[in-house]
Amino acid sequence: MKRMITYALIGIAALWNVSCASFLDESPADRLVVDNFYSSRKDAEAAVSAVYQQLGSLYSRLMYNVAELPTDVMKNGLGMPNAFLQDLEFMRYNSENTFIRDMWNNNYAGIMKANAAINNIPRITMETGLQERLIAEAKFLRALYYFNLVRFFGDVPLVTQLESISDAMGPRIPKDRVYEQIIQDLSDAGSILPLRSGYGSNDEGRATGGAAKILLGKVYLTQGDFAAARDKLAEVVNSESQYGYGLHADYAANWNTETEAGIEAVFYIEYKKPPFPSQGEMGLAGPKYSVPGGNIGVNGSNEADIPTQELWDSFDGKDRRRGVNLRYEFYSLIENGYVRSSIPLFGKYWIDNLAASDQCDVNTHIIRYADALLMYAEALNEVGDPGKAHEVLNRVRERAFGDSSGNFSGLSKEQFREKILDERRLEFPIEGHRWFDLVRTGAFIQRMKDHSAYEASVAESNKTDIAGNLKDYMILMPVPQRELDLNPELTQNPGWN
Repeated sequence: MKRMITYALIGIAALWNVSCASFLDESPADRLVVDNFYSSRKDAEAAVSAVYQQLGSLYSRLMYNVAELPTDVMKNGLGMPNAFLQDLEFMRYNSENTFIRDMWNNNYAGIMKANAAINNIPRITMETGLQERLIAEAKFLRALYYFNLVRFFGDVPLVTQLESISDAMGPRIPKDRVYEQIIQDLSDAGSILPLRSGYGSNDEGRATGGAAKILLGKVYLTQGDFAAARDKLAEVVNSESQYGYGLHADYAANWNTETEAGIEAVFYIEYKKPPFPSQGEMGLAGPKYSVPGGNIGVNGSNEADIPTQELWDSFDGKDRRRGVNLRYEFYSLIENGYVRSSIPLFGKYWIDNLAASDQCDVNTHIIRYADALLMYAEALNEVGDPGKAHEVLNRVRERAFGDSSGNFSGLSKEQFREKILDERRLEFPIEGHRWFDLVRTGAFIQRMKDHSAYEASVAESNKTDIAGNLKDYMILMPVPQRELDLNPELTQNPGWN
């Protein structure tokens, strides 16, 4: 039986269940109870499990909504009438958007849980090695939560000692200082956490030393420190067998429940069938309105999250990833055979022949090894090593095409930048990367203008509204208005009301 470390919240869940609370809401807890909690190994393990648990609030769907809807890969289907999600798609969102607010709140809830573990586990009498590892896991997660915040919002409050949401009053701290903390946490974690082989079979989904180094490489890449990104990612890529990483020969193996935790899984959320938490995206992405009769016999399939037409059109017909990421054919339990959707739909999280979407146990990948390779290729190109950059990029391309027919060679540095950005779009749709990629490369505004024109010409005429609503300051999300109202020391990002 796999240990569901992401959700094993024995004893501590009620104490730290603040994922739906405002970052600045009063959440009084008896400090004596909190202090008395940290007294045993089980308490330490439960505290770190609570930090992992917060991932579910972020990556079950929220990350797709905020990091993919306002991009060129995802849009709302007929099953999603939510006005705040429509605003994200059409670039009408503002500081009152509930999903942007949830992104702020859920990341800070994770940070506070991490602070509690990091600050209190050292005083527990327990095995030194396990104690150090648990603290390192909490530091990895705190770094990930802060990385999400600083990429979405820029300058944010930096809290490392406080452990309660109600304590977290304070001003925004310059993002460079936040990045310093992220880098320190990941460096600490990378020096202590074991490799995949250092964990037992019951510990799938835990942070590893390899995951810490790859995430740190992503941090450096986001900062534009390409030499540091190259060097950090090289530590893993040049010794990938030692770290236990590689590419599945079959791209689809990343979402097959038998192989999804294999060599390409760097950091992920383990899902199982009920009564454990299951993968909710199957129902949100599954067919309803676009199939004959509006029903294929799968309870909970509501066609809310769907791909853009431009995403489908961007795939080469020989690219094997297209049939995994996007699909037209679905098995109907009513027809006892396959039926065809009138539009392409997302396919990564769909399992045929399930009678209910909440039975889906496909994992959510937060970091895949393909990401490490494409980041490494990007960094190599930027530091002037095009030969090696093409070699690394083409590993991903060869898997996609089944041979070398899709390979790139002889590109200029600028051409390579464009190709690697587009390759990431084809490799990672609905994995929560696209908005970050477009913003960090400076391509967001122009790409969305081009996307607006493309979609209006081939799919929906009202997509011209996207370009009309775009503003240059949209490379940062607005600080949620509720947080501004509660904390007089907070300020809004430029341009937002």
